[in-house]
Amino acid sequence: MFTASSPLDLRSDTVTRPTAAMRRAMADAEVGDDVLQDDPTTNRFETIVAERLGKDKALFFPSGTMANQAAIWVLSTPGTEIYVDAESHVVHSEVAGAAALCGVQVRPVRARGLVMTAADLVAHVRTPTADAPEASLVCMENTHNGAGGVVTPLDGLHAIRETAQQLGLPMHLDGARLWNAAAASGTPLEAFAACADTVMVSFSKGLGAPVGACLAGPADVITRARRVRKRFGGGMRQSGVLTAAAHHALTHHLDRLPEDHAAARLLAERVDGVGGAQVVAPQTNIVMIDLPEPSAAAVVARAAERGVRIGQWHPSRVRAVTHLDAPIEAVRPAADILAEVLAEVLA
Repeated sequence: MFTASSPLDLRSDTVTRPTAAMRRAMADAEVGDDVLQDDPTTNRFETIVAERLGKDKALFFPSGTMANQAAIWVLSTPGTEIYVDAESHVVHSEVAGAAALCGVQVRPVRARGLVMTAADLVAHVRTPTADAPEASLVCMENTHNGAGGVVTPLDGLHAIRETAQQLGLPMHLDGARLWNAAAASGTPLEAFAACADTVMVSFSKGLGAPVGACLAGPADVITRARRVRKRFGGGMRQSGVLTAAAHHALTHHLDRLPEDHAAARLLAERVDGVGGAQVVAPQTNIVMIDLPEPSAAAVVARAAERGVRIGQWHPSRVRAVTHLDAPIEAVRPAADILAEVLAEVLA
């Protein structure tokens, strides 16, 4: 079914391609100059996203990383530190942007479980001294990519928010896959978003748009974020071509996310235990497979030869992500191939 030249790509949910209907929406988009705030498609879309998240305003960004960094810029203070889950995207996948762009250092919070809790945050609060850096921000991630698409439940977020408020700190939520968190937990998006001053959501992952994210929050914060976006080089002209794709994704692909979660569970059940591999039970669309030895590169290479592309997370962990372009009927045989590969490599 799959070949090296025609593979099923499970490396990430970012590999999806625009559907024919999405391409038509992009081609038909009414556009203007968004730097002058004159793009009607973008203006409408930002209003829709803000309403979905229960925030005053939203601002469209080329990427979730840029939106996260803009939030850190406007909410933190240079020369301080920010509390972030030690395994978060902000720590591992944003090229030290917090330090390079925003002038803050990361205070990694080591979670005792899969994701950071209020108790973990409290345990990492420094005793004030003349030598210790002050903190200025708390950042959360939901779902948590590095933990395997784990959902931080609403009560957990509330507890972290309350702790942040007690410390006098604002809070930013990296909700790149917040759509998946809502679909898996049944928690409304606006309830999750209400736990933070600002929230970032991405359209280029599970929703299948080719590009884009939004940062939502109070009107004054988003006004400042617009200037930061410009400073970062993210000012766009006829951005309606992009926001039309994101709007189509939000309208047509949100309700199907449980299909990806079901495909992830199927994959996990098929490969768990094969050759001693252990799967982090997926809550959403990310399947982390821990290997009994550092053989991830061999597993990835052997699977690719048989037409199934997965990613190496670290030497003894591989990752597979289900998505719009990997329906469950395709994931089923891919899971069998991956199980065979694991048995061979780990024999």
